[in-house]
Amino acid sequence: MPVEIILPKFGFTLETAEIVKWLKQDGDGVRAGDPVCEVTTDKVNMEVEAPEDGTVFGLLYPEGATVPVTEVIAYLLRPGEERPAMLPAAKAAALAATTAPVAAESAPVVAARDVAASPVAQRVAVSAHVDLSGVQGTGPNQRIMRRDVEAAMSAPAGVAGKVRATPAARHLAEQNNFDLATVAGSGPHGRVQATDVQAALAKPAPLPAAPQPTVVGADTPQIVKLEGMRRTIATRLQKSFQTAPHIFFDAQIDMTGIERLRQTLKARNEKLSVTAIVIKACALTLLRHPWLNATLDGDDIALWPSANIGMAVALDAGLIVPVIHHADALRLNEIQRQVDALAGRARNNTLQVNDMVDGTFTVSNLGMFGVDRFTAIINPPQVAILAVSRTMQQFVPDENGQPVLRSLMTITLSADHRVVDGALAANFLQDLRVILEEPALLAW
Repeated sequence: MPVEIILPKFGFTLETAEIVKWLKQDGDGVRAGDPVCEVTTDKVNMEVEAPEDGTVFGLLYPEGATVPVTEVIAYLLRPGEERPAMLPAAKAAALAATTAPVAAESAPVVAARDVAASPVAQRVAVSAHVDLSGVQGTGPNQRIMRRDVEAAMSAPAGVAGKVRATPAARHLAEQNNFDLATVAGSGPHGRVQATDVQAALAKPAPLPAAPQPTVVGADTPQIVKLEGMRRTIATRLQKSFQTAPHIFFDAQIDMTGIERLRQTLKARNEKLSVTAIVIKACALTLLRHPWLNATLDGDDIALWPSANIGMAVALDAGLIVPVIHHADALRLNEIQRQVDALAGRARNNTLQVNDMVDGTFTVSNLGMFGVDRFTAIINPPQVAILAVSRTMQQFVPDENGQPVLRSLMTITLSADHRVVDGALAANFLQDLRVILEEPALLAW
């Protein structure tokens, strides 16, 4: 019996994913673990792998289709297994609908203006007045297929489909009316990454040769659609703030001991960031306060046995939260390595599924931006998030009332009052302060 290839559920809240590219076609042999297709969610691209050895057949969705998670997207014949005479009715109908255009394009190649293109592609190009000489084919031997013509028709000026680029890079380019052809890609085979576009956009624009006259309407604002990652963030955080009754708690932490530890390590050419320290401290504290190391799904509260700490990373396109799993069991240097690696992959748009799922608590650090104090919105389905501000030198009275200079940092806990009461949150912050103000406890 054929094996179903299912679109996995990549995390708590994901409901759909878009098929970006089929990496295997009908009749291709695969080994268990081979990537079958590339899909994209609201924030990250990933690959769906073959569950067993076999031969792929029955691709049920075309590239670009949005598919609900846990749906069957293709089938796999085990070695020696014969292709069935028919698929289940519903799946067969989907297969017929999605493969009919492909079958139509499998006709012999016909040259048009010395350009190799399928008959269907030629007819579409003629009716839409598309010059095939400006279209790059993605078919066998770079033959132009109907999808290539349609991509050229739908692409905005300067953002043509003939440039190899990730979906995130294309989306960012479209939002900023940026020509992908003007930037060199740093990805495999010169593929343009989102970071390439971000770097190009960050460069100052060249000055015009001469002052341009003021044009009526020149002060009209640029309109950017709320879509993609930005729309996902807006929808989730709006729902979180509207449905979860947030309560907020501030605490001031004496970071003098932590700063001394960091300076000692710096002298040894070893890096230890405040983010890594706070993640470790939170992980240890959460083990004593399981009601904050929790997720809420409907009426079910899941109290997690280990601390999976999400780390908010700011990108130009929005906010993304990779997760450090089992942070309570990791040493500080191991957490630091993961912090650096996850932040790098987030900015390079190379995060994988496992980097994003099963977070139980989130830390958002804006201290490096000079923020004195802020509150953060809970990242659902979690029930708490910690906002970390900058460390400042301040004079405070000692036990004798004399002014002493200390390194102080403000942290703000946001908690879901449906799960976390005020006393629980206060006790959590009290224990967290003890660990942060006595660095030796971080090694416990």
